Amino acid sequence: MKADGAVMTGPCCEKDGSSRPLSVVVLGSGAAAMAAVIAATERGAQVHVVERATVGGTCVNVGCVPSKHLVRSAQLQHWCDEHVEISDGCRCDGVPNAHKLHASRQTLVERLRWQKYESVLDENPHVTVWHGEASFEDSRTVRVRSLAAQATQTETLLHFDRCLIAVGAEPYIPPIDGLASVPFWTSTEALASDTVPHRLGVVGSSAVALELAQAYARLGSRVTIFARRGLCTRTDPLVGETLMQALLDDDRIRIHCGALVESVQCEDGVFKVTLTTSQAVFMTDALLVASGRRPSTAALNMAAAGVSWHAASGQIPVDTHMRTNVPHIYAAGDCAQMPQLVYVAAAAGTRAAINMTGGEACLDLSLVPWVIFCEPQAAAVGLTEAEAQARGLRTETRTLPITSVPRCIVHGEKFGFLKLVAETPSMRIVGAQAVAAEASDMISTVAVAMRGHLTVADLSGMLLPYLTASEAVKLVAQSFTRDVHQLSCCAG
Repeated sequence: MKADGAVMTGPCCEKDGSSRPLSVVVLGSGAAAMAAVIAATERGAQVHVVERATVGGTCVNVGCVPSKHLVRSAQLQHWCDEHVEISDGCRCDGVPNAHKLHASRQTLVERLRWQKYESVLDENPHVTVWHGEASFEDSRTVRVRSLAAQATQTETLLHFDRCLIAVGAEPYIPPIDGLASVPFWTSTEALASDTVPHRLGVVGSSAVALELAQAYARLGSRVTIFARRGLCTRTDPLVGETLMQALLDDDRIRIHCGALVESVQCEDGVFKVTLTTSQAVFMTDALLVASGRRPSTAALNMAAAGVSWHAASGQIPVDTHMRTNVPHIYAAGDCAQMPQLVYVAAAAGTRAAINMTGGEACLDLSLVPWVIFCEPQAAAVGLTEAEAQARGLRTETRTLPITSVPRCIVHGEKFGFLKLVAETPSMRIVGAQAVAAEASDMISTVAVAMRGHLTVADLSGMLLPYLTASEAVKLVAQSFTRDVHQLSCCAG
C-alpha cells in the first residue's frame, strides 16, 4: 500500500493495552528495513516505510546484485578469452558488448527489485510506503518531506510507538584535491555504465574496488589500482599476498600499494591522477573511487529525538537488541555500528522487529564470514592466528595449498590456499582464511563447523563429496595429523 504524502496520520502513543496495533516507522527499504517490515507485520504491527530513493536499498539496486552480474559476465568473458578453442571446432571468441551487458544487468535488477521488495510492500495490507526525505521532529515523530518540486512539496508527520533507522550507507568520498570538480565514478556509476573505458583508475582497495577492477580488466580495460596500504590488510597477511599475486597475473592490472592520491584533474575526458607518495602521474579515461561506505545518517536530525550517533563516522551505536540509547528507537544495517554486510543487515532487521514488538532476540556477531568475489575469491571467518594469540589462546594451524585439493587441480587453479586455526589443546576450530575460486564455499563450511563447536578431529572424519570445494576443509583438517599428499585421491 502506498501513500501520496498528503495524508496526516493520527497521533500515536506508547502501547497502552488497547487493541490498536503497534505503530512502527521504518526509515529505509533495504535489507535491514525489509527484514524488519516482514517480521513486524507478521507480529501484528502496522508499519510505515519511508524511502527517499529507489525501493530496495543498496544491495539489489547498486550493490550485490548488479556487481555480481558484472563479475560473472567478466568471468565468462575471461574464460572465453582463455579458451577460444573449446573443443572440436566450437569457438568462443569476440569482444564483449558492454551495452548488452548493461541492459541484461538492469533487467535482472528490476526483476529482483519487484519480486523481493516492491511487490512484498505493495501486497502487504499492514504496510504504507512514503516516498520522501525523513527527519526526526521529536522522539515520537518523523517528518516526511515529499520528493516533489519545491512549489508542490508536501510534509507529513508520522507518529510512532517504535522506530527503526535502517537508512543504509553511501559511497565515502575521500578529501582529494580536485576530486569534487571532476566526473569520477563511485560504484554506482561503474555499475550503471554501458561502456568499458580503455584505461580505468581505481582509488581504494575495498572489496568493491577489487571486484570492479578485475571485472573491468576482463572486459578490456587497462586498470591501475591505487591502494593506500595493501590488499586485505585486516586479515591474515597471506590472504592479501596471494590475492595480489593472482590479480597481477592479469597483465591488464597494475597495483600500487602505499599510494596516496594527492590530486585529480580532468581535461578533455582524460583524468590526471597525482600521487602524494611519489609525485608520480597517471592518466586514465575513467576514475573509480571505491574507498568504503559511510552511513546515510547526517540529514536525519537525530538530535531532535535524542539519538546518539558518531558524527565523524556517521554510525549509530546499538546494543545486541539493536536498541539505540533511546529505548523505543532502534537501528540496523549499514548505518548502525556493525559490519556492512547485507546478511548482517537482514539478520539485524529481523531481530530489531522482534524486539520492537515485544519479543526477545539478540544478534551474535562473534562469527561473521566474509567474501571478496574476485577470481580467485578471498574469504575468512573467525580469528586469524595472530588475533587468537593476542587473545591469549594457544593455537595450532595448517595451511593447505589449493594444488592439493582435487577440485582445484581439475579446474587448473594456480593461486590459493585454505588455512585452519585451531585452539589447543581442545583443537576446536576458531578461524579460517582462504583464497580460491570457491573460497566462499570452503569458508561457509568452516563457519557451520565453528557454530557447532567442532574440532579438527570432527572435520577430519566427515564424509564430504569428492571433487567439491568443501572437501578442502576435510583435507586441511587431516593435515594436522597426516601428510595429505600421501593419501589416496578421495582422502578417506
